[in-house]
Amino acid sequence: MEKAKVYFDDFRAPVGTSVLKKLDRLIRKAGMEELDFQRKLVAIKMHFGEPGNLTFLRPNYAKVVADMVKELGGVPFLTDCNTLYAGRRKNALEHLDAAYENGFSPLSTGCQIVIGDGLRGTDDVEVPVRGGAYIQSAKIGRAVMDADVFISLTHFKGHEATGFGGAIKNIGMGCGSRRGKMEQHAAGKPRVSRRRCVGCRVCSHHCGQNAISYGEDKRAAIDYEKCVGCGRCIGVCNFDAIFSPDDSANGELNRKMAEYAKAVVDGRPAFHISLVQDISPYCDCHGESDIPILPDVGMFASFDPVALDQACVDACLKLDPIPGSLLDQRMHEEGFVDQHDHFCNTTPDTEWKSCLEHAEKIGLGSRDYELIRL
Repeated sequence: MEKAKVYFDDFRAPVGTSVLKKLDRLIRKAGMEELDFQRKLVAIKMHFGEPGNLTFLRPNYAKVVADMVKELGGVPFLTDCNTLYAGRRKNALEHLDAAYENGFSPLSTGCQIVIGDGLRGTDDVEVPVRGGAYIQSAKIGRAVMDADVFISLTHFKGHEATGFGGAIKNIGMGCGSRRGKMEQHAAGKPRVSRRRCVGCRVCSHHCGQNAISYGEDKRAAIDYEKCVGCGRCIGVCNFDAIFSPDDSANGELNRKMAEYAKAVVDGRPAFHISLVQDISPYCDCHGESDIPILPDVGMFASFDPVALDQACVDACLKLDPIPGSLLDQRMHEEGFVDQHDHFCNTTPDTEWKSCLEHAEKIGLGSRDYELIRL
C-alpha cells in the first residue's frame, strides 16, 4: 500500500519572501489545486481563539487558503461550531464577537464567517459513521455538512485531555454541535447546577422527551429514565446551568473524536493543513496562553488527516523542551517519571496514540507516511 504523502516547509523567511508565500507554495505542492472548487461552497474549519488567548492561528493564514479557493473558482467561508463549556463562544453571536475581536473579518480573511451549528449550537445534522464502534451517527454542524468541499486549517499544540490538538481534533471535536461535543466528552447525560438555575423553564420547553420538571424550589431536575442525552437543553440554557459531566475516559474520548472526524470528511473532497507553531501546553479554548513547550516546527499539508497528525507529533517529539515552559517544569518536579513523550510528560493523565490507532482502524487515514520537504 502506498504511503500517504505529507508535505512540509519550515518558517524561515529570507529577505524577499514571507511565511504566507511559503504556505501558498506548500498547499499548491501538496495538491490542493487538484480539487474541483468551481462554483463550490468551501468550508475552511479553524479555531478563532477564546478571547484572551494569543496562540490561535492569525487570520493572515486563513486568507492564503481562502484566496486560493477563490482563485480556483470556489466560494470559501471560515467556520467553527459553538463550544460546550461556558465561555465566549457558546452561541453564534458571542462566537462571532470573539472572532472579530481576534482579528477575523471578511477584510482580513477574504471571506465570510459562518458558525457551523447555528445560533445556539443546536442546528446540526446526524451523519452516519461507517465502521464506528462508539458513534452510530455523529451530530455535526449543519453548515459544515452543507459545504461541498472541506478544508481543515489547524493550530497544532498540546491538549489537556487528548494529549495534543491536531487535525483530527479540529475536525472531529470542532465540527460537532453542542450535543455532538457532549456525546464525545461524556458517557453520561447532562446535569443541572441548582445554584445557577433561575427556573426560567426554557429548557423544559425544548426537551423532546419531557424529561425536565421543576420542584418546589423552582429549579430544573432531569429525569434520567426519560433523558436520551441529546444535549439540546445545554444549548438553550442562557445561564450555563446545564452542563456535561465530562466523564469519558481520555482513550474513549480520542476514539469518539476520530469517528466524528470520519463522519465530517467521509465521501467528499477534503484537504488538511497544520501549522506547528506556538505549541502551547493547552488548547486555544483557554482564555490564556502559556509559553510554548517546544520550538516552532513548520507547516504541514496532506489529503490524509491521520498521516498529518502523525507527522506533526513525530516532528515535535524530536525537539528539546523550551526552558521555563510547563513541560520543562514538569520534568524537574520531584518524582517525575519520564514517559519519553513531550505531550504525555506535560499532562501525564493524557495519551494520544489511541486516537490515531482508531482513526486508522476505521479508515480515516494511515499513520504510515512519506514526508516531502520543500
